[in-house]
Amino acid sequence: MLSKVYSGFNIGLNSIKIEVESEVVDRGLPSFSVVGLPSKAVDEAKERVRIAIDNSGLRFPSRSKITINLAPADVAKEGSCFDLPIALSIIIASGQLNVDRELLENSLFFGELSLNGDLRYTRGLFLLAYFAQKNMADNLYVPRISASQALCFNSLKVYPVSSLKELVAYLAGIKILKPLKQLDVKDLIENSASEFDLSQVVGQENAKRALEIAAAGGHSLYMNGPPGAGKTMLSRALPGILPSLSEAEAIEVTAIYSAAGKLNAGETLIKARPFRSPHHTISQVGMIGGGSSILPGEVSLAHRGVLFLDEFPEFPRNVLESIRQPVEDGRVNIVRASGSVEYPSRFMLVAASNPCPCGYYNSPKKQCTCTFAQIDRYNKRISGPILDRIDLNINLPPVEIEKLNNPINTETSATVRLRVEKARRLQMQRYANIKLNCNAELNGEQAKILTNLSDAAKKLLSRSAQYYGFSARTYYKLIKVSRTIADLKNSSQIEEIDMAEALQFKTQ
Repeated sequence: MLSKVYSGFNIGLNSIKIEVESEVVDRGLPSFSVVGLPSKAVDEAKERVRIAIDNSGLRFPSRSKITINLAPADVAKEGSCFDLPIALSIIIASGQLNVDRELLENSLFFGELSLNGDLRYTRGLFLLAYFAQKNMADNLYVPRISASQALCFNSLKVYPVSSLKELVAYLAGIKILKPLKQLDVKDLIENSASEFDLSQVVGQENAKRALEIAAAGGHSLYMNGPPGAGKTMLSRALPGILPSLSEAEAIEVTAIYSAAGKLNAGETLIKARPFRSPHHTISQVGMIGGGSSILPGEVSLAHRGVLFLDEFPEFPRNVLESIRQPVEDGRVNIVRASGSVEYPSRFMLVAASNPCPCGYYNSPKKQCTCTFAQIDRYNKRISGPILDRIDLNINLPPVEIEKLNNPINTETSATVRLRVEKARRLQMQRYANIKLNCNAELNGEQAKILTNLSDAAKKLLSRSAQYYGFSARTYYKLIKVSRTIADLKNSSQIEEIDMAEALQFKTQ
């Protein structure tokens, strides 16, 4: 007898519908085979399914010839998510369960089986639910422990299943299984939590201003200063002044984490902007993504959030050079022998470094112990093209002891966030027709047309570009940063003073 049930498989951030066909016949030698380019994990499902069916009080047709076909057959299948649909299709094909064909055609089954027939946590469910909603599937049957990942898609009925036995009893009309109540994405989104509040950072008012500008426009930021100047503390305070994720952004970020298998059991949505801080020993694959399954790397896990690279020059040269394209384009295309996958990577790059290996070059308090050759080699680890892609540069001086003894009360992160959110709303309204979220996402042509520079600002920019020898990229970055500065004071036009401040943060 032949049966067909449906499942899904994730390739990058996209999903495809998989037909799980089973034929159970009594002629020929007894066998159990899976075809359709299964991976090792899919092929091992044969043993899990065999024992799970027996332990669920059902009969595995061990004396029959069983053939499972995963179609389309030209797409390599990976993972353990096909356990449930394979087991169900065998039970139907062996005549132990009669299910309405229309129900099967409008349903997707997804999940890994344990040997006793229980369903385990299975990664990638959020992406499958997103696919199911777009492709008008009515029902989704998934492990109960994973079901929370599918609660943001209101047109979809998500049935949490604890075991194979429970699902068969429901499909046979013996047991009632109720779909989960869906949740509103807006009710789940939260402000990003930060380790430090800006009011805890003593001094460094210039750096705090740069941090506010970076947050308001989504700009990249590079901080250079001696040890203890507050570079790491400022960076880790940044999430506290970033605006909340929008609904669309939250779904984008959660889809990436689902593809990477980084959604925890019981987690529904990534609620706050990501803050990723990889160690400087990270590999190129870890940073960009890849591997046999082409998983997203740190540049994609930081999408719509912050990628903080502390000790910037200590990262391997090939790793730093590999982030040039993601920083510029907002996406990364990973090509491997098994195929190619594109992941979004629209993040704020925040980098921090010391001025030299010992950290005290030009310090007024401590003598630098490095030779000029060592300092030169250290600084050359960061290439010109990388620095050219960074919007704001800050040199942080050492914090004065007097300020530590008598700290001055400064603005809290909550106060700064209100200004940042107001500036972001202005930008989203301005760019609503071209679907951009912030000034940093503008390309050169858009920056010329949409930013509204005054004549005085244009003259200052032109003179400065000639004097400093700015590249075309830097020229347009200055326009975008000055546009953000104008947004922070709710000005419709970029004035000369706005451009002057943008130049100050690029020429330090």
